[in-house]
Amino acid sequence: MKIILRESVSNLGNAGDVVEVRPGYGRNFLIPKKKAVLATVGNIRRIEHEKRVALAHQAKLKAGATELAKRLAAVEITIARRVGEQDKLFGSVTAIDIAEKLEPMKLGIERRQIHLEEPIKTLGTFEIPVRLHHDVTQVIKVNVVAQE
Repeated sequence: MKIILRESVSNLGNAGDVVEVRPGYGRNFLIPKKKAVLATVGNIRRIEHEKRVALAHQAKLKAGATELAKRLAAVEITIARRVGEQDKLFGSVTAIDIAEKLEPMKLGIERRQIHLEEPIKTLGTFEIPVRLHHDVTQVIKVNVVAQE
């Protein structure tokens, strides 16, 4: 039985692939769960159209992310925190703190897009990656200074 996968299925294929499966697997599992459709001429045309629309949408999103990355390249933020002995911070600087500093700039950056390996716990200048799209990542500079 030939089917077209609507989503990726492990050990079988990716979305949009035309694959051959056993009739029971296709009829009893893949098609009822809407993971696949029968490979008819009309369905193949429809899937190809959906692929083109999705590719155009992804290209538009990537172009927007690239434009935002250019604007982010010049961004440098400063966060003031109380400091204890040996320049250790009371608390830490997290992605939430960085997102709050970016919010007044109206860039539309969410905290989930800011990738900190670990919270910042010392003074200094740090380069923090911001993932705008799965292909576009921009680094911003974050200065952590002592609060006076």
